Parts: sequence; C-alpha cells; structure tokens
Amino acid sequence: MALKIGIDVGGTFTDFLVAKDGEAPRIVKVLSTPQDPSIAVVDGLTEIAASMNPALSVQDLAASIDTIVHGTTVTTNATLTSTGARTALVTTDGLRDALEMRRGIREERYDNRYTNVPPLAPRHLRAAVRGRVDRDGREVESLDVAGIKAATELFRKERVEAVAICFMNAFANPEHERQAAEIIRRELPEVYLTVSTDLLPSIRFYDRISTTALNSYVGPKLSHYLDQLLSRLNEIGFKGLLLIMQSNGGVMAPQVARQKSALTLLSGPAAGPGAGLIFARAHGHNKAITVDMGGTSFEASLAVDTPIMVNEGEIARHRIALPMLGIHTIGAGGGSIGWIDEGGLLRMGPASAGAAPGPACYARGGERPTSTDANLVLGYLNPDYFAGGRMKLDLDAARRAIETHVATPLGMSLEVAAAGMYRVICNNMAQGVREVTIKRGFDPREFPMIVAGGAGPIHSCLICNELDIPFQIVPRESSILCAYGMLMSDLKHDLVRTFVSPLASIDWPRLRGLIEGMVNEGHALLDEERIAKSRRQTFIKFDCRYFKQYHEVSFVVDADIVERGDVKILARAFHAEHNRLYGYSLEEQDSPVEVINVRVQVVGLTDKPEYQSEPYAGADAEHARKGERNIYVPEDNAFRSVPVYDGHQMRHGNHVVGPAMIEEVTTAIFVSANYDCVCDQNGSFAIYRKGREDLVTSILRGTH
Repeated sequence: MALKIGIDVGGTFTDFLVAKDGEAPRIVKVLSTPQDPSIAVVDGLTEIAASMNPALSVQDLAASIDTIVHGTTVTTNATLTSTGARTALVTTDGLRDALEMRRGIREERYDNRYTNVPPLAPRHLRAAVRGRVDRDGREVESLDVAGIKAATELFRKERVEAVAICFMNAFANPEHERQAAEIIRRELPEVYLTVSTDLLPSIRFYDRISTTALNSYVGPKLSHYLDQLLSRLNEIGFKGLLLIMQSNGGVMAPQVARQKSALTLLSGPAAGPGAGLIFARAHGHNKAITVDMGGTSFEASLAVDTPIMVNEGEIARHRIALPMLGIHTIGAGGGSIGWIDEGGLLRMGPASAGAAPGPACYARGGERPTSTDANLVLGYLNPDYFAGGRMKLDLDAARRAIETHVATPLGMSLEVAAAGMYRVICNNMAQGVREVTIKRGFDPREFPMIVAGGAGPIHSCLICNELDIPFQIVPRESSILCAYGMLMSDLKHDLVRTFVSPLASIDWPRLRGLIEGMVNEGHALLDEERIAKSRRQTFIKFDCRYFKQYHEVSFVVDADIVERGDVKILARAFHAEHNRLYGYSLEEQDSPVEVINVRVQVVGLTDKPEYQSEPYAGADAEHARKGERNIYVPEDNAFRSVPVYDGHQMRHGNHVVGPAMIEEVTTAIFVSANYDCVCDQNGSFAIYRKGREDLVTSILRGTH
C-alpha cells in the first residue's frame, strides 16, 4: 500500500512521519540543513528507506510514496533574519511612506529609543504614481502609465527581484492595479510580482500594503526553495502528490504557494493545533492547548471545537492580514542560550544555538550553555541514549558551558545554575501559554494540554504546575506532532471581499452575488488540485463591528441564514462573539452593527491515515522499567533517584507514578512529583495531577 509522509522542516531538526493504514507510524528525525533545507528532506527519506529495509534504496521508497505534505520555515526565517528579496513597491501618489508610517501608533509608547522596523521595500525603491479611484470604486484620476514605465526602468537599473503593487481603494476597483501589473509583467518578466487585489482585496490600506510587500519579499526565496525541493524529489523518482502546509492549518499545491508565499509564514507550526485537537478528542474533549517546544522556538495555540483563527497578526513586527492560526511563538527551545543581562539576571533565549553549532553537549563547536545542556546536567537526558543512542552527548562540555557562562558569574553551584536555567525557560513558556488563553478570555485550567516537540515533555509538568493545569497528553508522536498533523490536514483556501454596510440594511442580492463569486473562485482552485466535488466544504464568515469601532469581530455564518437574510440571527451571533472576546456586548442598548468584510473558506477533504487502538494490557509497567537515574525534582528542589521506563515498551493501561522518566528514541518525558502517568489506548502518555483519579477513570473508560 502507498505511503503518506509528513515532513516538518524546523530550525534545528527536520521531522518525518511515515503513515500506512493499519500500521503504527514510523518516526524519523534528522538535523536540518539551513543552507539548503531540501538536503535534509532527502537525507530523511534515505534514512527512512534504510530503517524499513537495509536493501531498500531511496528511489524504491520514493516510488511507493503517494503523498508528501511539507511544512517549511523558509519564509519565516527570511522575514526574521531580513534576508528576503530585494523588493520594490508601486503605490498611489502621496502614499509612498505608508510602510513607514504604519498605523500611526507607537508600538512601545514609553520607550523613547524604540526605533521603527525597517520597511521591506526601501524608500528609493518605492514608486508613487498618479491615478486614483474613490472608496466606491469610481475612477477619479486615470492611471499614469508613463509613471509605471518609469518605475520599471528604475527597478531594472536597481536589479530588483520582487515588486509589490498596492493602490488606494483598489479593493473597490482593481482595474488600475491590473493595468500596472500588465506593464510590469511585460517589462520585467523575471521579477516576482504581487498584486494586492489578487492577494488581499479588502479594506485597510496599511494592512493591505504591508501584506503585499511581505508576500513579494519572501516570494523569490520560497520559489527558489520549491525549485530545489522538486528537483531533488524528481531526482529520486518521486511521482506522487506534494502539498505545502499553509498558515491557516490547511494545505495547498506548490503552484498556489508560489503565488501566495505569505500564506506559508506559519507553515511549520500550523499543523500542530489540529493534531492536538485529535488527541484531545480521544479523551472526550473538544478543546485543547497545544504546545510545541523544538530546538529553536516554542509555540502555543488554542483550539475550541476547531483551532482558533485570527485574520491579522505580525511577524518580525511586519503586519500581515491573512487568515492564520492564532499561534504565539517565542524563542524558547532546546537550543535557547542562557545568558546574564545587564542587571545580573539569568535569561534564556531568544538567541538559539540552532543546528550548527548546536548546544555545547552536541560537541559540534558550540560553547554557550543552552536549555539542552541544562537538561543533560539535571539528568533529564541520558547522554548515551539521545536519538536512541545514535548521537552521544558530551556531559563535560555541557557542564563547562554552564559553569563558565552562568554558574561562576552568578556565584552559584553548577547544579543550582542548571536548575535556574530550567525554571526560567519553563516560566517563559508558561507566559506563552497565558498569551493564547488568559489574554483571549479562556481559563487554561479548563483545557487539556497537548505536549509536542522533542524537548516539550521534559518541561510540560512544570508549565502545567505553574498554570494549575491538571491534565496533559504526550502523544506517542509528540516529537513530530506537526508532521503528524500535516497528514491530517485538508486543502483550504481563504477568500475575502470588503462589503461595508449597516447590518440592518444589507443589499442581500449583491452580498449573495459576492459570496457566490468567492465560492466559485475557491472551487476553481480545488479543481486545479483535483478534489472531487463530493469532498468539498464551504464556510462563510462575517467581519462586523459596532458603529465607530475600529476592530471587527469575525464569526461563522450558516449559508441558509445568508439565503434567508436573517438579520436578527446575525446580530445575536455578533453580540455573543463580542461578549466572549471582550466581556461585554451592546445588545441591550440595541447599538447598530455594520458589516465590513465577508469571508469564504473552501475546503477539500483529503484521505487521512488510520491507526489501530491498543488492547488493555494492565496497570503494571515493570516490564518497561530500564533502571534508575538521579534527576532534579523541582518540587523537592533536589536531586532524587527515580525510575526510568522505556516508552516503546509501555502499553495501554500501564501506570507510572511520578517522579519518573519515560524515554523514547525521539523524546524524553519527565513525570514530576505532582503528577502520575497512564498509557492510553492510542499509545499516548496521559499525565494527570495526583489525586485526580477521576481523570484516570476517564482515560481508561470502556477499555477493560
């Protein structure tokens, strides 16, 4: 039977999950190759072939692969490191400095030394041309075609790699942008071009111009990477379907990704929230907090029925107004470097040792102490069993790095310094979870936490203890959860149109026509991706606000409500969502509501791999016990000898009392003194607070 493979390229590791119906998934991790991420992709496929059969070549493996779903950090890294394309901007006369003026709001109001983020298109590459349409789309001044041609001459001379076109009020009438695009494509055929109304035809000029510039800035990088990836896959004989993960939690074809590169800015972590919800539902929950700690970063996200979506956000302080999952990212990973600030306080990250040279214990030239080095000194990692023993860790190097850069400067022992590093980074991650829960009006104690990433399960008990979360799940696929989630993702395309109208007096025929046009556009994309009509879904959202408010509230609207034109139901849905987000509504005051945007998401359902559940094997886990090891127990603030279990030998129902360690090839799980663990029917490790036997009953309900 054909294979499906999820591939998640991270800053430190590239993760692979190989799925075949009816069989346990196969997990592989290889070090990333930042100079050319496609190299690590082929390295991993080669390792998969060898692990399946030493005589199996990577070409034989490639011939048996039906689908590859791929998440990439190429565009994210290009933005974070300011290494995108040389980008120019064509905009309306008088608005040349909109990228610098932004929204006219100081990001840090009390920091007089806070500087603005450099625009992605430098001022000398921003051309302002005459021509204007009003807010209703009527032409006020014709487009200055000569000005466009003059701009192309400048861009050619300056060796521009990408161009963004964004005109005032183009969302109401895109004709001027189309004229400009036709000229630029003719004069500069090799240049990557983004037209704002093709990418984001909606109101709010700064959001649109920033998103358009960002798409052009990262577009050539992603196109180059896709060329490399497709070339390498072609060389090994891959003939299956390649899909690219996008920021809204769906997947898309490579040709769509090339045109709308900004959709991949959260490509890597976007599969995590959906995967986390799958594991939460196995325990009867319809909501979950998903955290993912890798080598470079820590992501936290929330799902309630479906993963929480946002319609706007920022990356490296650049505004992006495309639908994406509400993922909060901080620089807290296994490679996060410990350092002392000017005030003598211990800090962890955001700087990372990455994959090269990596933590000091990797013995690849790294000298700075990292979270991984602290975990090794504290006993959470076995130096002889890292990556299943394929990679030996240098304990002495880790000790030297912590001693030199943390313990000695702070005048404390090595062990206390390592424990401090561990506590600081756990506190940082707990704050990241607060950002996606408390700040959005949710109580984290009411959510199970799904723990992912190779380093995540070492820290999760301390994070849960800090937030008083009683229940967490570490999936068997924890270390490659995003790669797992990619195989569970559907094709998704989001479309938006501005439609400004009081809710009480909507022009329903015009609105229905607008929605029908977006639905047809989405289905045309699914036609290109060869999705059968029987496997398609459509969702409608309205962006509404109270009159004179600045921000809108998005909520799902049933198609039959649109068909009936039921204003009362729409108003009630808006008031309810406004109350959930902000703690109040103006429903009783009968405050007027207006529509700003209407959105359509078309979904193409994909085939998902199926895994068999395990039979109940009893509570006794002694058969999986490997021995004992001295580790740091935070609740006691001391080292204790605790049992160590082989996670691969644990079966459904096996019970572990904390404190304890559970080791697998790709991850290590620390069950702290306040928690116990039981293996569920999916092979996941369900960790619950001591005294919450009701959770154990729920975990094992109906299984024995």
